[in-house]
Amino acid sequence: MKDTPINYNVVKTKFEESNLASIGKASIREIKKLVDEIERETGDKYIRMEMGIPGLPPSQVGVDAEIAALKRGVASTYPDIQGIPELKKEAARFVNLFLNIDVNEEGCIPTVGSMQGGFAAFITVNRMYEEKDTVLFLDPGFPVHKQQISVLKQKSESFDVYNYRGEKLRDKLESILQKGNISAMLYSNPNNPSWICFTEKELQIIGELADKYEVVVLEDLAYVGMDFRKDLYTPGEPPYQATAAKYTDNYILFISSSKAFSYAGQRIGMMIISDALYNKKCPDLKKYFSSDQFGYAMIFGTVYPLSAGVTHSAQCALAAMYKAANDGEFNFVDEVKEYGEKAKVMKKLFTDNGFYIVYNTDVDEPIADGFYFTFAYPGFSGEELLNELIYYGISTISLAITGSERTEGIRACVSLVQRSQFPDLEYRLKKFNEHHPVKEKQL
Repeated sequence: MKDTPINYNVVKTKFEESNLASIGKASIREIKKLVDEIERETGDKYIRMEMGIPGLPPSQVGVDAEIAALKRGVASTYPDIQGIPELKKEAARFVNLFLNIDVNEEGCIPTVGSMQGGFAAFITVNRMYEEKDTVLFLDPGFPVHKQQISVLKQKSESFDVYNYRGEKLRDKLESILQKGNISAMLYSNPNNPSWICFTEKELQIIGELADKYEVVVLEDLAYVGMDFRKDLYTPGEPPYQATAAKYTDNYILFISSSKAFSYAGQRIGMMIISDALYNKKCPDLKKYFSSDQFGYAMIFGTVYPLSAGVTHSAQCALAAMYKAANDGEFNFVDEVKEYGEKAKVMKKLFTDNGFYIVYNTDVDEPIADGFYFTFAYPGFSGEELLNELIYYGISTISLAITGSERTEGIRACVSLVQRSQFPDLEYRLKKFNEHHPVKEKQL
């Protein structure tokens, strides 16, 4: 079909010049580069859904605090590796008020975004015990985490958690953890890319088995407070952000500032280590670090050589945002609800034109509307669909690169799509449906 919304020949030529074997198997950044080049050549604007980056202005609280910090001259001073005192204090308050868990300020460590936090965690947890050298991914998940494992030449196992919701999760996890080689298990909640959210029962299962098999829970809270089915902003009052930290002391939380605070460009997040894990003594750590205490090894053995600290002014910004949220002066949840509202509209545009939602329930209730959603089209694999949609001015990524077993699926991020683009999106989806009529047997 050459009657496509984006010039067919330009797309075909740019794809051939990219040297990509398949758009459907390309990484997020490779797709971004390809689409950037097509847009420059054609002058046509894509519906950009491949990148999980904020589409809202950064928190003014953070911007003002960072400017003030720079004017005070903090740019000339190295911050402490473990974080500036005011950030550590407010981070501990934040997890208490919004997650209902208690942690010592000592275990609240700034990182260069949650990605660096994950990288540091992989390095450290896989050295705690000689026999535990493998990370378990509860997929689907953020593709770069697997890339980090590959760079480190570490081992991993994974499974698609959507097949094991509810009580089924216990048996599946136990069948893997009982082998004794798993050091940690990683997941995001809400989930990137599917936007599924674990129930309290599932988080309890994860916590109980982490204790039973002495496995560290690595919980990625990149989208903290963003399950919009509940109002998760009232400091110190339920409902709280769901977390396995309620059920185990073997945890590290990664709390990003990129999405909830729209502060992605400054590359700062928090690693929150439980008191028990921070103080744990693991003799095998001495083979690599100067201390066998987990927290000390993490900060001075791993985080230090990775970055020698996080940007001083960004730490001041995050401290101010946490303080304002903690004090009830900054409703960060309300500020990002636009993502859920856009997702609701966009999902309907897709389903009205023959597409269907791939990950569509949380056990027994419909999935939330949020930062991501997943879709597919009858008769197409995810790779084939992505290869085709590029001609229709729609850029996304395949679920295949996220560890999902639903290889027919595509991940869509709503953040960069403007409401003014909805008519264009609807036109392109209708055109795709017109060119690819759904057969009765496929339905």
